[in-house]
This record gives sequence, structure tokens and C-alpha cells, in this order.
Amino acid sequence: MKFTKRAKIVVTLGPATDNEDAVKELIKAGANVFRFNTSHGDADYHKAKIRLVKKVAEEMKMFVATLVDLQGPKIRIGKLEKEIPLTKGQELILKHFDDEVEEGVIPVDYEGIANDVQKDAIILVDDGKIQLKVKDIKDNKVYAQVVVPNVLKARKGINIPGSTASLSAVTERDVDFIKLAVKEDVDFVALSFVREKDDVLLAKKYIQDFGGDIPVVAKMEKPQSMANLSDIVSVSDAVMVARGDLGIELSPVEVPICQKKIIQECNKHKKPVIVATQMLESMIENPIPTRAESSDVANAILDGADAVMLSAETSVGQYAVEAVKMMSEIIRAAEASGFYKYDNETEMLPEVATMTRQAIVTGADKMIKCVNAKALLSFSHSGKSTKIMSKLKPKVPIILICDMKQTARRMALSWGVFPYYKNWDETITGELLLSFDEFLINEIGLKPDDYVIIIGSQPNLITSRTNFVRVHRIGA
Repeated sequence: MKFTKRAKIVVTLGPATDNEDAVKELIKAGANVFRFNTSHGDADYHKAKIRLVKKVAEEMKMFVATLVDLQGPKIRIGKLEKEIPLTKGQELILKHFDDEVEEGVIPVDYEGIANDVQKDAIILVDDGKIQLKVKDIKDNKVYAQVVVPNVLKARKGINIPGSTASLSAVTERDVDFIKLAVKEDVDFVALSFVREKDDVLLAKKYIQDFGGDIPVVAKMEKPQSMANLSDIVSVSDAVMVARGDLGIELSPVEVPICQKKIIQECNKHKKPVIVATQMLESMIENPIPTRAESSDVANAILDGADAVMLSAETSVGQYAVEAVKMMSEIIRAAEASGFYKYDNETEMLPEVATMTRQAIVTGADKMIKCVNAKALLSFSHSGKSTKIMSKLKPKVPIILICDMKQTARRMALSWGVFPYYKNWDETITGELLLSFDEFLINEIGLKPDDYVIIIGSQPNLITSRTNFVRVHRIGA
């Protein structure tokens, strides 16, 4: 069963699951990556929970990854003395405040709000549950009228589609959490509201400045990100289809097509891609999902996503573990169906297609079918060849043998990869092949005379550059 779920699951840790027992049950249910949403909680809280996840995973001898999700330039309503029920046509005044609040004015934590909005623009609050139309801007205040009313609550998000040019891609708060991520040896950092490739490069520069080398996940949730899709994917280590804000900044009817475009572009670049937001939303309060939600998860898998993500379902939901189990079952069913596209030979960029690693893994993929191999063994130090193999979507499990636990953890976003930590960095000999056979039979569950395909390097099997592919029959 451990090799039947190929797509990975990202879960968000929160009050409902931030304890040792819950983390253990989430891993057992199929969680591969733990996301820490820095929009909520302070640095001390997240530091403690990152360490908790690592401790539990180590005790379970499981390789799971940690992902710090930066809040980014998210605009929010400031502090309110109480919730404000709004009515249609009501006049509101919005202004940036740090601490002090002016009576009769709605505080906003975005200094540039009066500069970036224009008359007649629509401001969306609380994921679009409230809509305001800008009537005037003067004295650093925005005068707006309620178009769609609801209850206004403190700290709810604000979206100003296409009008946030003065926002920095990486905020001061983000920098603090990047520093924390480097210090705690986190496996991924997710950058919110990416607009262009320079946003990603800026985040990477901060990581390097703090002495880190952490892969960056670009979150696609702005109209500008779709316009600059190829450039953004080219400099990112992975991509997230963040459908929540994307569906607010754009029309919700555009999101399904955007999702397919992003997945397609990531496959061309051979980069992992996560589909996120409201995948099993009803399971926050119910033990089973809606049929539409099940279809949504399955279709993300059929589209070619490497991972799918749970947010409130696992952070505050009543059925967090059940949600992960359900997502695992949906993934297995989709991948076992005749609709799933294995042996993915989609278009790739010329710079990818001409790499030696690409030639090796493409050959290995064809050899799997020729000898009816039961698994592919990828010996790798950095995991680069293994990640390329993952994007080909072979029908057999990809067993990564590596000498770095960090590499093993970071494979948690790569489809179909199952990592093992082994110090087998030596030239292949008859004695070493016997060790392979014992491992394949006792730990993987294969049988004598089964074929496997091996890719690796020589002279050192793991730490040299990938340069060979080999057919191996167990016991021969």
C-alpha cells in the first residue's frame, strides 16, 4: 500500500493538529509535507511546531518535509473594537494606520492603499464576501460605498485587483520568517502573491544572505503571475496553484483553466506543482466531502499535479485526519483509473531536453517497459535526476537511495518518489548488488527474478554526476 499513492499531500498545521498525537496520525494517513502558515501565529509558535514535526517524523523513521508559507504583501483590515454589520449603499472611509485608529475610519495595514486604488475601482474584503466601490480618494483616505454587504471583521484580507504596484514582494515580516526557516533547516519556503520572476529571485537572495539554500515555491495568485507564468516557473523550484486569491483577483470562472495552464507549464519545466485551496472544504465540519470536492481533487491529479494541499481542513477542521485519509483514497483511485496518464512525454523546454540527466531518465523509463521492471532505483545525492524521473510519471515506484536526509525530505513534493537513506556511495560490486537484493526483497517487497532499473553515477554511485542506467534482475 505504501507505493500505491504517488501524488503527495501537503497539510497545514494549526490549532486542531499542532500536537504530537495529531502529527503522528496525519503522517500515518498520508501527509507528506507540513505547511506552516505565517499569516497566523508568531515566530516562536512556528519554531516550536517545526521542531515538533521533525521530532515526530524522526521517531517514526519517516521523511516528511516542512514548508514555511510566507504571508507576503497581504493587505488586511486592522484592529476593530467590534464587528461591523454593513448595509448596501453604506459609506465607508478606509485609511492606513499602524496603531492609532481614527473614529469613524476603517483601519487598513497597507500604507499605499490611497496611492494604488483609483476612483470606481472595486475593493474586495474577506475573500469577496464584501465588495466596496471607490468613490473618492483624498487626504490619504479612500472613500468607498458598500456594493455587497456582510459583517466586517478585524484582520480580514483585502484584495485590490491589479492595483498593488507599491507593495514589496517580500515584507519585513517575511524576512523574519525567512531567517527562521534558514535557522530551523526548513525544506521549502513558499512566496505569496508572486507577480514576476524578480519576486522569486528576491526571496532567494534573502535566503542566501542568511546562509541558506532552501527551495522556493512560487504561489500563483495574481493576474500578473499568469501573464509572467513561464518566467516565474523558470526561476522557481516548485509552484503552487493558490486558487483562493487567484479566484478573487480574477473571475472564479477563469481559475480551472489557469490551473491547467500552470500545471502544463510546470511539466514543461520539470518542476513540481501543488494544487491548493478548498479542496475538501466541507470536511472542516463534516466527516465526508461533497461529490464536487472529490471530483476536484481527482481532476487535479488527472491534470498532472504532483501534490494537493489541505488548508483549514487540517489546521482548524474537526475531521483533519479523516480529510487526509479521504484525499489519499481519492488519489489512489484516480491514479489507478484508466484515465491517469503515466509515462508522461509532454513537451519540454530545449534546455531540459538536452540535459544528460534527461537522456538517462528517458532511457530508463523506456527500459522499465521493455523488461517489465517492478521498480526504478535512483541513486542520487541532490535528487536532481530523481525529480526529472518523477515528472515522467513512470508506472513503477521510484525508489530514491540517497546519503542526505535533507534530500530525502525534499522529495516529499515529487510525485511517485519514495526515499531511503543509505550510505551506498561506492562502485557497484557483486557484494553491493547482494545488498541491493536484500533491500529490494526485505524492505521494498519485491521477489527474486524481478527486474529493476538502476540509474546512478560512476565512479561514486551517489555523489558523482548521474551518468549510467542499468537493468538488474534480483538474485542474478
